[in-house]
Amino acid sequence: MENNTVEQGKTTAIISYLTILGSIIAIFMNLEPKNSFAKFHIRQALGINLMFWVLGYFIGYFDSWMISSAFYVFGFILWVYGFIAAVQGEEKVTPLVGSYFQDWFKNL
Repeated sequence: MENNTVEQGKTTAIISYLTILGSIIAIFMNLEPKNSFAKFHIRQALGINLMFWVLGYFIGYFDSWMISSAFYVFGFILWVYGFIAAVQGEEKVTPLVGSYFQDWFKNL
């Protein structure tokens, strides 16, 4: 990917990882100057955030703190992985679920 494309989309990509609200703001920031780097990270961040909130709601009903804790640690690790990739200007697909996010949110 061109270095210019990465630099132009880096701010939007980083903002997309700052909660679900950041993902929504990043979608609107990327409407006019369509940037492929920002688009990639918006899809990753939106998927991580939605997974965290939707699955977290159901996993919260488990009585086992081990299951809940493992899920939250997994979600945090995915978030850190994606955030660091955005800061470094790399397009790294998050492990296990990132390719699904790219496919599901391909219209963003």
